[in-house]
Amino acid sequence: MKKNPIQLLPLPVERTLKKFGADIRIARLKRGFTVEMMAQRIGIHRSTYSKMEKGDPMVGLGAYAAALFSLGFGTPLGDLIDQRNDDAGLLLDLEKLPKRARPKKNPQGL
Repeated sequence: MKKNPIQLLPLPVERTLKKFGADIRIARLKRGFTVEMMAQRIGIHRSTYSKMEKGDPMVGLGAYAAALFSLGFGTPLGDLIDQRNDDAGLLLDLEKLPKRARPKKNPQGL
């Protein structure tokens, strides 16, 4: 028996998706777009768009990205986890640095 995917998500993730969907809905309403208009702009069915506004985790990330772009938010997903802003990743890179530098035993070209 398959489990409902929303039951597999951690509660904070579930809440975030629901809020994100609600925020998309508010942005759509502020711009005077109907569900049908947004679905056409994104290239998905009305029912899929409605699921997106409800925070359904089964809606593809591409649909969310297209919705943000259609609402005028540009492409924020491109900078979401940019390596330059990944403090934890930068610290991990620093931990992997060697303690000291050693010359190579057989330098090439000499």
